[in-house]
Amino acid sequence: MNFDNNEDALGFINRLLERLHQADYINQGSKIEVVYVASGGQHVETQYISLTPNPSPKGEGNFKGREKAKERPVLPDVLCTEEAMALWKKAQEAGYVDSNYQPLISRTQSALLADAMAERLGIREKWKVFEVLWNRKYMYRDYYQALGQQKTLIFQDELKKVLA
Repeated sequence: MNFDNNEDALGFINRLLERLHQADYINQGSKIEVVYVASGGQHVETQYISLTPNPSPKGEGNFKGREKAKERPVLPDVLCTEEAMALWKKAQEAGYVDSNYQPLISRTQSALLADAMAERLGIREKWKVFEVLWNRKYMYRDYYQALGQQKTLIFQDELKKVLA
């Protein structure tokens, strides 16, 4: 496959690794070969990514060298598009999310952010997508609670400006 930039390639590799892991295809000795080719077809470098499983005591698929708490979450396809990545960047710059796309704001504000992003990106199952990404439940409740708060109106106006 050809990619125009590193973000596209890394996003693809992240999604591929997650799917392989979920399907339990990764076994002892699995590896991915990444070949870097310059424009014009000149070979630049080849890297091998070793996928040695190191199951945790609970049987969770954790890879050697990765700490669960610091593990970068895999973004679902609908949140990896070019437009989505631009929104993530704006949200990070505003201090709403960290570099792992995890919220740095309250639950109600996070629900408003999820709603605003989902609306801009045309995501139908917004709560399901963001609940999985942020490891939260009942975000729709947080959203409706937010709608009843005065400070929410101020935050919604701020969101419109930041995500514009």
